[in-house]
Amino acid sequence: MELIDVAEAGAGPYGVAVGPDGGVWFTLVHGGEIGRLAPGGTVERFGLGAPECGPAVIVAGPDGAMWFSRMRDHRIGRIAVDGTATSFAVPTENAGPYGLAAGPDGALWFTELNADRIGRITVDGEVTEHPLPLDGAFPSLIAAGPDGALWCTLNQADAVARVGTDGAVTVHRLPTGGTAPVGITAGADGALWYVGIGGGLVGRITADGEVTEHPLADRAAKPHAIAAGPDGRLWFTEWGAGRIGVLTPGGHLDGYPLPGAGAEPHGIAVAPDGTVYAALERGQLARLDTRDY
Repeated sequence: MELIDVAEAGAGPYGVAVGPDGGVWFTLVHGGEIGRLAPGGTVERFGLGAPECGPAVIVAGPDGAMWFSRMRDHRIGRIAVDGTATSFAVPTENAGPYGLAAGPDGALWFTELNADRIGRITVDGEVTEHPLPLDGAFPSLIAAGPDGALWCTLNQADAVARVGTDGAVTVHRLPTGGTAPVGITAGADGALWYVGIGGGLVGRITADGEVTEHPLADRAAKPHAIAAGPDGRLWFTEWGAGRIGVLTPGGHLDGYPLPGAGAEPHGIAVAPDGTVYAALERGQLARLDTRDY
């Protein structure tokens, strides 16, 4: 495992994604910036002109740019690979956009933490919103599913929702109370996988809502984000334990401690070659060459 310094303590690397340019892009949630780790190891940082905007989740968009949520000033941001940044307002006041994913329809889809809505934004910045059938659900992360729909976690409802590209919503309640799901990703097995920050578990949900759970040995580890690797392994951050966790296709759970105190891993991404990157709030990115694990 390699730890790479990318920001000063307190700037808060939070979201991370591999871009079409081969760079590793990350958000600085407390610094109001977007960063890029080049393949050669050089770090660049791009200000957004709004230090308090709270850039959170970042993903590669269908237009060759990186897109990110600005949860504190309620906007969706776009940054080209040359560092040019723009942003678009979300119609609902104080919506708190957070989770973000590229959809199968050529648009970006996002969650609104405070508004119980799912949003859709085109690459031209046109936004539409779809209400969830629950109040206080706290929709969190979102992923494109293998069934052509979007799937998101409902943190305060202990549920996962399926959102069709037509806006139709189906809610699947999870079997363990207090699961508080956050991260979600599409697995190589055709199902969706999520992590429960409250329940200390990794869960699998099929397109028809069948759930299987894998409890962690440390139920207080607070798993936060999850990403699927090309070999079928699922990698996730254990925010409360300072570890990177992994679940193999055979169901074996393991974890790799991050050296030093106060790592606070949040976002996680897997590159096409299987390399894992995790954003550590103390100012670093962790890089794991999965051939070593």
